[in-house]
Amino acid sequence: MDYKVGVISGDGIGPEIVREAKKVLDKVGEVFGHSFSYDEILMGGVSIDAVGVPLTDEAIAQAKEADAVLMGSIGGNTSTSPWYKLPANLRPEAGLLKLRKSLNLFANLRPAYLYGELRAACPLRDDIIGDGFDMMIMRELTGGLYFGDRRTEEQDGVMTAVDTLTYNENEIRRIAKRGFDIAMKRRKKVTSVDKANVLDSSRLWRKVVEEVAKDYKEVTLEHMLVDNCAMQLVKDPGQFDVILTENMFGDILSDEASMVTGSIGMLSSASLNDTKFGLYEPSGGSAPDIAGKGIANPIATILSAAMMLRYSFDLDREADAVEEAVRQVLKEQYRTVDIMPQEEAEKESVTQVGTAQMGDLIADKIR
Repeated sequence: MDYKVGVISGDGIGPEIVREAKKVLDKVGEVFGHSFSYDEILMGGVSIDAVGVPLTDEAIAQAKEADAVLMGSIGGNTSTSPWYKLPANLRPEAGLLKLRKSLNLFANLRPAYLYGELRAACPLRDDIIGDGFDMMIMRELTGGLYFGDRRTEEQDGVMTAVDTLTYNENEIRRIAKRGFDIAMKRRKKVTSVDKANVLDSSRLWRKVVEEVAKDYKEVTLEHMLVDNCAMQLVKDPGQFDVILTENMFGDILSDEASMVTGSIGMLSSASLNDTKFGLYEPSGGSAPDIAGKGIANPIATILSAAMMLRYSFDLDREADAVEEAVRQVLKEQYRTVDIMPQEEAEKESVTQVGTAQMGDLIADKIR
């Protein structure tokens, strides 16, 4: 089969980590008899530099013509980059928000899985880690505070900023259904996270989730306030299967979950619409401080490519091969700097590699 992949290399370490994911995809194509063509799409800071805006209508059209989109990272140093002296609607992240909305990418999937080989990189104690953890964070991606009306103005002589948090029942219902569907393929438990003791939007969220749950008798549903969930992620991460939550809460909790796994460089993500189309990207940022040094961890981007194989192309066997290749390389004690053990004694049995070498090692394991 031939697949057309839109590629947003983006900013910072984006081009480096995307290059390794393409390398792995090409090896998958070679082994399993597929071909992948790549169409480079400008978005983020590089688009601002080239054409003055973070995302053009032409770029959106390119994305829509692809079978799926693979992305690296967007943005730069918010303190020093000239991109962040621009109005908010012209900054790099505005392009990502516009793309999500334009492609109707309402469901964000962020798996957080602790590899046995990386227990030492997990900041939690062994008694908390237990047998490890394997959760999926389902984040609503096109509604809520990030997409509500906002303004900054002077009121009675005082500068005042207003951001509006809005959800309707249809937006909640469709992400809830996606969350319960995924739970049915996992351990059949959904933890719906909200702030229903304070927010009207959360009270509606809880009501609609409970309505959806009635159609999934096999799935256990529990509700958890977002502040408690943040605590529970570091107290007992093994209790979670699918965490279902709104946009801003999901943004924060998924980053917390990523660090519990040992490194944000290990976490993939998928953003899906109502069809097979998806945008696949690592959960981490652009890391401008290490861009160009060849030390960034490409595993999250490679695993995002595996999610693309699974969710957009229905190539489960190929996705399994990529995930197994990652496991094998970790078992053979290869590490990028972010997942290197901290104890000197443990470092002796581990080989530190750079971005390109990690991509080579994983590609070589594709069977």
